Amino acid sequence: METYDAVVIGSGINGLVAAAELGLAGWSVAVIERNQRIGGFIDSAERTRQGFVHDTYSSWHPLFISSDAYRVLGESLRSYGLKYRNVDDGPLTGSIASNHASIAYRSPERTADGFASPRNSVAYLAMLEQMSNRAKTVFGALGSELRSLRGAKLLPEALLSHGPAGVEMLARDAVTSGRSFLRSRFDGQEVDQLWAPWLLHAGLSPDSASGGLMIPVLALLLHSHGLPVVAGGADNFIAAFTGLLDELGVVVMTGRTAKSIRVAEGELTEVRTDADPVGARRAVLASVTPQALYGTLLKGIPVPRQIRTDAARFRYGRAAMQIHVALDRPLKWADARFQDVPLVHLSDGSPSTGVACAQADAGMLPAVPTVVVGRQHLLDPTRVPDGKGSLWLQLQEVPWRPEADAAGKIPVNGTWSPATTTAYVDRVLDRIDAFAPGTKQNVLKTDAITPVDLAKANPNAVNGDPYGGSTELDQSWLWRPLASAGNHATVVPSVWHIGASTHPGAGLGGGSGHIVAQTLIASRQRRSLF
Repeated sequence: METYDAVVIGSGINGLVAAAELGLAGWSVAVIERNQRIGGFIDSAERTRQGFVHDTYSSWHPLFISSDAYRVLGESLRSYGLKYRNVDDGPLTGSIASNHASIAYRSPERTADGFASPRNSVAYLAMLEQMSNRAKTVFGALGSELRSLRGAKLLPEALLSHGPAGVEMLARDAVTSGRSFLRSRFDGQEVDQLWAPWLLHAGLSPDSASGGLMIPVLALLLHSHGLPVVAGGADNFIAAFTGLLDELGVVVMTGRTAKSIRVAEGELTEVRTDADPVGARRAVLASVTPQALYGTLLKGIPVPRQIRTDAARFRYGRAAMQIHVALDRPLKWADARFQDVPLVHLSDGSPSTGVACAQADAGMLPAVPTVVVGRQHLLDPTRVPDGKGSLWLQLQEVPWRPEADAAGKIPVNGTWSPATTTAYVDRVLDRIDAFAPGTKQNVLKTDAITPVDLAKANPNAVNGDPYGGSTELDQSWLWRPLASAGNHATVVPSVWHIGASTHPGAGLGGGSGHIVAQTLIASRQRRSLF
């Protein structure tokens, strides 16, 4: 049996970050991945027609380029060809509805100048300034093991920085919904329309608690770091990691499924797979859901009953869907201001997005879905043949099992049948065509990835939820993954829990992988001193 210092189960962004950081620190590492390729929801391919490169799942990397993981790994990844294409000073994102449209630029000042209300212009820059002042506290919490000495220091440091009243207001925003936060800060719908749909990218709805904190976090993140995409397609991100892991001697075992973690006499020994076991001397890092960790991998190992109960009741969020479109010519918005905007939401903000979320939660196909329209080729022209266009469409308000159609037009039977999928794709394209006339007649081919397809591609996307579990407040921060197990260190010695189901949650920041890797490295360094 081959034995390594650390065994990482799962090769999504957190597994890759952890394996690379441990490898850089001199650890011997093995990665076990059930699929034939590494990367989880990071991939690209010519999914429609030859010459059209589509990012299959995730695409935009502001979280990664702003992360602690990138500060550790960035130089090495760039040496293996990782390059980004980004917005420099132009339009960044926007939202379109029948009665209004709103655009954000890379420049906060230019964005504020575009608001119709002078009060909103002032309030917008004030919101960003306030978030900048809170950044050390908020991003410190997102990047820390909260139930640790470092996490315990965050509150006194925050009190020193912001004062009791400032900490109270921060806490208030953290339990406020995005809709309420935006109503309290701004007049009308223009700022709400711009940023409320972005809450979907955090797994939230406009009416979810913590939206009042995430709105300024997302706004500051995008203004500061833009919307970078990987040059040539997201698969080049995986290629860079593959080169780095190979250099570090990390052994990647694809097509292998981890079955259980074995502990003998209180000591970690091995990970049993559907092939040979893999020995672990120091740590196992499992990038899985709580149900997979406690219900499968640690099934035969003593664990407190409350943890198993909480894991069994871990909740998953709304399902999602991706649609890739090859166009005979580039998309042309009726509103010319949006022509160079790389990511657009079709939404009027909290009203329509809130309704669509409620409909999906009720098991219905939304009548007026929020459509995320991405055009990576605006930043990276190599993604499409000359004179052509493509669309990266994301739908974050769909049911796992469609039991009804909110518009009463699409027959459903509780499954994503080919007929249901085709009809819903048509509804989405009709939504786009209303704001970019002629789009449908220029469609060369579409490729739909349903919630069922997402769940098949990634075992952590239970019920088609790409965020590894509901991100509602009671299942986030201190209470992620579980109220009874809020740390990455589990009650089983040397077994660590990472991935989207753990703090700080989903996204491409690699946060949990970085936190655990650096904790293990620091622990080993401390032991070596004595």
